[in-house]
Amino acid sequence: MFKNFSSQLTRRPVVTLLALFCCLLWGSATPCIKVGYQLFGIEGSDTATILLFAGCRFALAGVLSILLGSLAQGRLLVPRRGSARPILALCLCQTVWQYFFFYIGLAHASGVKSAIIVGCNVFLSILMASLIFRMEPLTRRKLLGCLAGFGGVVCINWSPDALTPDLALNGEGFVFLAMVGYALSSVLLKRYGSREDPVTLSGYQFLAGGLILAGIGLGMGGRLTLTSLPAAGMLLYLAFVSAAAYSIWALLLKYNPVSRVTIIGFTNPVFGVLLSAVLLGESEQAFRPISLAALLLVCLGIWVVNRAPKH
Repeated sequence: MFKNFSSQLTRRPVVTLLALFCCLLWGSATPCIKVGYQLFGIEGSDTATILLFAGCRFALAGVLSILLGSLAQGRLLVPRRGSARPILALCLCQTVWQYFFFYIGLAHASGVKSAIIVGCNVFLSILMASLIFRMEPLTRRKLLGCLAGFGGVVCINWSPDALTPDLALNGEGFVFLAMVGYALSSVLLKRYGSREDPVTLSGYQFLAGGLILAGIGLGMGGRLTLTSLPAAGMLLYLAFVSAAAYSIWALLLKYNPVSRVTIIGFTNPVFGVLLSAVLLGESEQAFRPISLAALLLVCLGIWVVNRAPKH
């Protein structure tokens, strides 16, 4: 049964739909995190409590991944002997490195510039897979697709603030470092997932990384109080987003080239802007003519990278 399921994960329409579902979940995380901060009474400048909040979210995501994966496979997911190194490498890159720099960077960076820098993660993932790890060739088609998708990210986040040259190392610089961690984790997940169960890797790396982030937040003086049932529900939903999206993403990377999957990551900011308009009432950025151009550019980039090459 699983063999038949895994064979479906290489079909382009299936890959596209599942990756879009992951990006929809990740896009919903952006406004939901803001709502979560309000429900827990977390100030945007309180980096310690933000890291503690992130740690609790990802540790809970790890538990959910392990439980759901165990139910799906009919057995308790336990790391194999020798899996400690891959799990540690993934948790340090994907969870600790990425979110430590990302949350601190966001506190000192322009939101517009940060959103555009986040769009670089697809470029970085494909470049690492092609030039450093030699997993796949770097073709003109992939570069053109990345340029189109990145153009869409710039369009959806465009404002006069994007033109200002002021950049800060602990702001935009940290956001870029976070994207390097994300790109590296995607490539490592592709490498380790070829010989390990991707869901097991996802679950245990989230659990380990979440505990490390929570420990850092507590050590910095962060404090988190569960204020209401909606707050608990929001934390649970954010944990589900990470558990479901990252596990599916890991399976897609196991059976497909990195470029075919990661190019769809350009839809993340598009979904984030549209869902922010619905959940937070931030409709000014979403419903503009340039937003349609952004969506078309992102779709063009995905099509260029995923279309079958001519022989």
